[in-house]
Amino acid sequence: MQEGMRTIAELMAVAARTAPKAAGKDFIGLKILEGEDLAKLADEMVKYGKETGRKNFDRDGENVRRSDALLLVSLDRPAPLGLNCGACGEERCADLKSRSGPEFRGPLCAWRVIDLGIALGSAVKTASILNADNRIMYRVGVVAKKMGLIEGDLVVGIPISATGKNIYFDR
Repeated sequence: MQEGMRTIAELMAVAARTAPKAAGKDFIGLKILEGEDLAKLADEMVKYGKETGRKNFDRDGENVRRSDALLLVSLDRPAPLGLNCGACGEERCADLKSRSGPEFRGPLCAWRVIDLGIALGSAVKTASILNADNRIMYRVGVVAKKMGLIEGDLVVGIPISATGKNIYFDR
């Protein structure tokens, strides 16, 4: 079954890569984790939660540990779209200056963040069609970025599992 789950993660990555993006510019980063890499990520998530006192990093870390594979999706050095729409909080795109925050960079162009959301939606739709249990997880992205597993200003993880009971919602 592990080979099938790897294939599903690869198809999720294809769906994220080919998802529509504003002005056809692609700033999406992708990486698949399996096996020992999942265990290391899970350990670091639990550790991060304990060190920072942040809630549910331990819970989500244990979900990652029990997963078959995981797709990391990032927004990697996104250039503003150039609409001067103000959705990022600035009047002009040229004034948007991202800076490092405690976990991610921001502010970011809202249209690029929407691109990330569409890529995530396409990936989880693909997992769902193929009957792989999945969940979009913010906490996975925080720790994966801190570990240097993937580049990106904003990172999200999607673990997948094939068991008799959905481990991400029945917890």
